[in-house]
Amino acid sequence: MKYGSLILEKKEYVVLKRLLNLSINYKEDTRKYSVKRLETELQNAVISDEELVPQDVIRFNSVITVATDDGWENTFELVTPNDKNYQNNKVSVLTPMGSAVMGYAQGDVIDWEFPGGIKKLRIVNVKQNKSNKHYQL
Repeated sequence: MKYGSLILEKKEYVVLKRLLNLSINYKEDTRKYSVKRLETELQNAVISDEELVPQDVIRFNSVITVATDDGWENTFELVTPNDKNYQNNKVSVLTPMGSAVMGYAQGDVIDWEFPGGIKKLRIVNVKQNKSNKHYQL
């Protein structure tokens, strides 16, 4: 891990904790596992003021490109559940993919369990979408 632990901006951390509390009753095992794993990782996360969060750390509204060793690659924007829109490549932080990347940085490689099994997910690129900084619950 590039920075040693997840890094989250203070306001985004509060929103994320609320979202995780609301998602406690997920029925689907993969989604439930992903949310639980993110909750565990948040226990050791660094919570910072906005200006101290490095530009290559994944936050709400970041545009991320991820890839696996088997040649799969995807670019999407990480959003809150209310803003998800799969046609526009906006993925909720509460999906397995979204919870896998939140707080990680460009260059990090994550072992994460997806519906098809555990894969190494490499974060290829992170771009901040400054024009869309709002968090809807």
